[in-house]
Amino acid sequence: MRLSGLTRISLRTVALAYLFVLLVLPLGIIIWRTFERGIMAFVDSITTPAAVSAFQLSLIIVVIVVPLNVVFGVITAIALVRGKFPGRTLVQGLVDLPFAVSPVVVGVSLILLWGAGGWFGGLEHHGLKVIFNLPGMVLATIFVTLPFVVREVEPVLHEIGDDQEQAAATLGASGWQTFWRITLPAIRWGLTYGVVLTVARALGEFGAVIMVSTALPGKSQTLTLLVHGRYINDHNTFGAYSAATLLMGIALVVLLLMTLLERKRGNAK
Repeated sequence: MRLSGLTRISLRTVALAYLFVLLVLPLGIIIWRTFERGIMAFVDSITTPAAVSAFQLSLIIVVIVVPLNVVFGVITAIALVRGKFPGRTLVQGLVDLPFAVSPVVVGVSLILLWGAGGWFGGLEHHGLKVIFNLPGMVLATIFVTLPFVVREVEPVLHEIGDDQEQAAATLGASGWQTFWRITLPAIRWGLTYGVVLTVARALGEFGAVIMVSTALPGKSQTLTLLVHGRYINDHNTFGAYSAATLLMGIALVVLLLMTLLERKRGNAK
């Protein structure tokens, strides 16, 4: 269907206006409110002990979650693409489950499983406290970020096929050698893109994490919880805007990495 010049201009105008109202304008207001007191006020706000602790905790969660999701994601993607086993369709659905389930529901489910009265709540008597502690926050983040590596690696495996892997096996290569020298180099761009998406999602997660965290500053408060706590509990709107701007800056860096990786992946094809 061919559109007239006036129609194309109208559609572009509507799309740009939509993006401006829902995206550019709110972000612009946040940036303006953040820096209206000057850059040093912003720096002081994001270098408080609570803010530094929140940033460090967010990084700790990312450092734990990303390697686990990489291992699980690559193994699952290979199993779904190369393997033929009963329940394969069920596994496909389970991988996409975090996209369909609300993060708050995830948090409630973790409380029912790992809380004091949950199925595994007895672990607290052995010194392992999961809920309202770092392990619970890690579990919640793992769940919501679970699909990204799988869904980025899976289409790459479909595209490259298994001819080279079969040839390596015929020549006597072990399964590990085949994976390390054939499969991993072939999926590196998809895997890297999945890692970047996982990092972005882990840093920005709020709904599931707040359900399994005390949100106490300096103890179990991530950057997203810091924004919520400053704005809702402390009525510190400037501090909340500053923390939100810090998160925004991290998101922009992630977006730039995603753009660069997408270009390199396109050039590598």
